[in-house]
Amino acid sequence: MTGMKIVKKHCVKILVVDDNPLVLEALSLLVESFGYQCLTATNGLEAIEKLKEDAIDIVVTDVVMPEMGGLELLTYIKDNNPETDVIVATGYTEKASYADVIRAGAIDFIKKPFERDELEAKLNRVERERSMIRKLEKLSLCDSLTGLYNRRSFDIKLAEEVQRAHRQDFQVFLALLDVDNFKGYNDTYGHPAGDKVLSAVGMILNDCTRHNVDFTFRYGGDEFAAILTQTNKEQAIKIMERVLHNFRQAGFSGTTLSVGLVRCRRDETLSWPENAASMIDRADRALYQAKSAGKDKIILDAGS
Repeated sequence: MTGMKIVKKHCVKILVVDDNPLVLEALSLLVESFGYQCLTATNGLEAIEKLKEDAIDIVVTDVVMPEMGGLELLTYIKDNNPETDVIVATGYTEKASYADVIRAGAIDFIKKPFERDELEAKLNRVERERSMIRKLEKLSLCDSLTGLYNRRSFDIKLAEEVQRAHRQDFQVFLALLDVDNFKGYNDTYGHPAGDKVLSAVGMILNDCTRHNVDFTFRYGGDEFAAILTQTNKEQAIKIMERVLHNFRQAGFSGTTLSVGLVRCRRDETLSWPENAASMIDRADRALYQAKSAGKDKIILDAGS
């Protein structure tokens, strides 16, 4: 049909907060007309409950509201939901200035009553900035050769997943993997061939682990890691056996993989850095045992 405007669907969830029901309804309809998914709340306390229930990308909040105002909500979000961006809206008679709200941590400021084009432009700009930040974060957290997460990501994710397993009472395992005879292969066939081996390990790790459940990393050099969540000892071993089998089938002459596997537990008598170092050390010792025992095998840490 001619003359019909095609609304672009955005992969962004917006929470609109205003104590005036007419403004709230009009604003939510406006946001949805731009192609965004929109939730609503009538004050800061209600907004906090929505933030706890759902992953919100952008909050558009009024300043003056009962129970909890917009600036208090902004402070809460900065402290508890730092990945959520906040646009603060104020009426012309209110005293909160652009400088005030930006200094408090808002990403933008808009005057009420809203101009449709201005609101759409601001939401689109925030979405573009969020997308750019995600791309930059991915670059900083990923290994360029294999596409796996890097060592920095490993340190972050190990802390997150072990703490989460402790709170939710499920098991999580750490596997450290090393390419056997990699130096000899590299010296014989050259660095480009060695890079192909490392890239193959990355692809095999991704293929053999569970999407959105497990996490795979290039730990450094020819060493790799996998964090296997919501699993048990038998399942973790089976996952690593698939990895070893698929790497053998890849046919990189003279190379295999050795694996050290350990169950990760949060020990609250230790600081987190001490706890993490202990788990990594146990996995590293199990990896060394796998190499000492002839390579191309998995050794499970005795305490697991």
